[in-house]
Amino acid sequence: MLTDVAVLVYEGVEPFELGVLCEAFGMDRTDDGVPLLEFAVCAPRRGPVPTSMGFSLNVEAGLDRAATADLVAVPAMARGGVVPDDVLDTLAAARARGARILSVCTGAFTLGEAGLLDDRECTTHWRHTRELAERYPRARVVPEVLYVDAGQVVTSAGTAAGLDATLHLWRQEYGAGVASAVARRMVVPPQREGGQAQFIARAVPDCDAETLGPLLEWIVTHLREDLDVETLARRSLMSPRTFARRFRAETGVTPHAWVTSQRVLAAEELLERSDRSVEWIAEEVGFGNAATLRHHFSRVRGLSPQQYRRRFAC
Repeated sequence: MLTDVAVLVYEGVEPFELGVLCEAFGMDRTDDGVPLLEFAVCAPRRGPVPTSMGFSLNVEAGLDRAATADLVAVPAMARGGVVPDDVLDTLAAARARGARILSVCTGAFTLGEAGLLDDRECTTHWRHTRELAERYPRARVVPEVLYVDAGQVVTSAGTAAGLDATLHLWRQEYGAGVASAVARRMVVPPQREGGQAQFIARAVPDCDAETLGPLLEWIVTHLREDLDVETLARRSLMSPRTFARRFRAETGVTPHAWVTSQRVLAAEELLERSDRSVEWIAEEVGFGNAATLRHHFSRVRGLSPQQYRRRFAC
């Protein structure tokens, strides 16, 4: 169970990505029913740590603080800098004792220096995925995703994807209800779909383009209905082919994949917060029957609905 988080920093740390980790794991949200975690920012030497933005952080904890952490996290760091040996030793020790390890954005390069990406799938910001693959040829870099959970090691893409990865960890450890509470306080979606391709293809969307936002909101409140491409295309006043192309361009996934993920999320909430049968929940979220719910739920979450309920029920 995740109870203790340590964030490693050294000269050249990017303050915004550090802030992502502080916001995700260091805030007291017990009034929203979120467990309070032990949290610390750690550095090779206590005192001022120069950031990439021309100011310094005063860090009070040394790297020895990370020895008790269930999760050791690395924010974005300067790619060309030398990683201190004691940071590499701390990461190696965390791996040896089975702690989870998380990187945000270019923090993946620090994990690469520590050998933690060898023979693992991983990612980083889309601008640096090729460099990551070239510098660490044993790493299996996946450039088109928001984050990669490779078991013990989780790597995320750019800044916002760091939030996606932290919410993924909250969901894994404490369930969808807690993850949603954290997301609401941060005013972000509890789970985004798609990957980095949607940001690479069109980093700044056309201001006069139609948005699917209202349709996506409608889908979430009408999950019980028939939500095939033809139905959604008619509602959007498009041909099915145009609609499918537009949907993939804006969300990064197919309509079927997006709807399925929303149904799984809704099923999670009902499994946690109600004692309704799996059959009833399957009908309520639009899967139609318990067998279909079990198939999609197990594929996405790695647990059956009943196993998920036993672990996370309120």
